[in-house]
Amino acid sequence: MTRILARFSILNFCGLLAALVVGIVSKLTDDPHSPLHFYLGLFSVLGTLAVHCLIFIYFLGTGRWVKEVAIAYGIPDRPLPKLTRELKRRTFPVALAAMLVSIAAAATGAGAGVALGEGRWPWPYHALLAAATLLVNAWAFVVEYRNVGINAGIIDDVMREVDRIRAERGLPTNEEALREQESV
Repeated sequence: MTRILARFSILNFCGLLAALVVGIVSKLTDDPHSPLHFYLGLFSVLGTLAVHCLIFIYFLGTGRWVKEVAIAYGIPDRPLPKLTRELKRRTFPVALAAMLVSIAAAATGAGAGVALGEGRWPWPYHALLAAATLLVNAWAFVVEYRNVGINAGIIDDVMREVDRIRAERGLPTNEEALREQESV
C-alpha cells in the first residue's frame, strides 16, 4: 500500500501544483478565467478526495482485520490492535483537514468566478486557499505515508504472532494452510 499511496500522492500533488501554477500564470497574463486552470483544479481536487478516502478505507479495513484476527486467536489488545486504532486516530484528522482545505479552495475558486467568468469573491481568498491546499496536502501525504508504513509492519507482526499461536496449537502455518487449500 505504501507504493500505491506514494504514486497517487505524487501524481495528485503534481496536479495540484500544476493547477496553482496555471492559475498564477492566468492571473498575471490577465486571463483569470482559464479553462485549463479550472479543469486542472477540479480534477486535482477530486483526485485529492479520492487519495484521502483511500486512506480512510485502508485504515478502516486493516484495523477491522487486526481486531478480528486478535479476537479469533486471543491476541491481547496491547500492543498491536491498540496501535492500529491509534494510527487511525492520528491519520484521519490530517486527511480530513487536507480534504476540507481542498474543497474550500475549489469553492472559493468558483466564488471568484473562475468557472463562470464573473468575479464574485476577491481572488486572493482562492489563491491563499490554493497555496494552503498544497501545504496541507504535502503534510498529510507525509503523515499518511509514515502511518501506512507503520501499519504494514503491524500487519506483519500480527501474521507472525498468528503463526506462532498456530504452531503452539499444532496447526500448520498460514503459508502452509494456503498451499494446502490451493491444492484442493
